[in-house]
Amino acid sequence: MIELEPGNTLDISLKEDAQGRDRVEVTLQAHGCALNLTPHQARVLATELIMAVNRAEVRSNLKHSQNVVRGAQPTDQKRGLFHQAFAK
Repeated sequence: MIELEPGNTLDISLKEDAQGRDRVEVTLQAHGCALNLTPHQARVLATELIMAVNRAEVRSNLKHSQNVVRGAQPTDQKRGLFHQAFAK
């Protein structure tokens, strides 16, 4: 069970359908909605979630790296390069 916010949880459980096949049930408790997925569908959903999280982490790391690089350069050096480019 994952608590998203107070009173709202996401529950993931393994169920069995009427034919005895495994199903992965994802239930959002506060809204009373559920996804009833085959194991394959659940695996695809998990893969998509992982890929989205990886993209978000890469984007965050790139933004952080760019800010660190920009912050490390002295202001005088930037001005000097700017003036040299237009002085010619």
